[in-house]
Amino acid sequence: MTDPKDNVPEDEPQVEGDATNAAEPEDLIEAEGPDVEVPTDGPAAGGPAADAANDLSPEDQALLDDAARGIAEDSLSAADRDLVAEMRTDMLRAQAELVNFRKRVERDREANREVAIAEVVRALLPALDDLTRAEAHGDLAEGPMQVIGQKIRGGFEKFKLVQIGEKGEAFDPNIHEAIVQLPTPGATGQTVADVVEPGYKLGERVLRAAKVAVAVPA
Repeated sequence: MTDPKDNVPEDEPQVEGDATNAAEPEDLIEAEGPDVEVPTDGPAAGGPAADAANDLSPEDQALLDDAARGIAEDSLSAADRDLVAEMRTDMLRAQAELVNFRKRVERDREANREVAIAEVVRALLPALDDLTRAEAHGDLAEGPMQVIGQKIRGGFEKFKLVQIGEKGEAFDPNIHEAIVQLPTPGATGQTVADVVEPGYKLGERVLRAAKVAVAVPA
């Protein structure tokens, strides 16, 4: 009897097992598609996302312009266009949130600076009161204390410290503290008759109201 193996031509390769296992998955190379950049024509004009577009760096804007040209050339499917538009909207929204965060940080930093300066100046107001009393008594008319007093006042002026409370001005409860009322014949309103202790403002912030005697109609 003839062996079936003898009928196989010598030049025909022997194949064992399933022919679909000839190539292992590790030997396959996955094809890579083109990268898709975020387009520039995503969200409608207006809103924080649209405002953030002006804050993009030149590099990011160039990438968005390239992507927009690719979409204009119908290089993407409708689904891909929607995905790219959504990605760009998210990116602009994140950019807007970052810009707003920076503005809040700067605003809070300035507010904290003003509060700190106000607390320091408020703590030094008693010394400034002593300086004012000494000047009123003529103790600063001459000598080294006059120079020291000028330097101290100059330092306060750099921080925009302003003295408030003047005799004869209209009484204002926002900047005046009435410690006594003086019925005055002929008075038609409330005016400052005398300043017992001056007040101070730092910018628009009232550090201390002026203590005054108020003349009122008799």
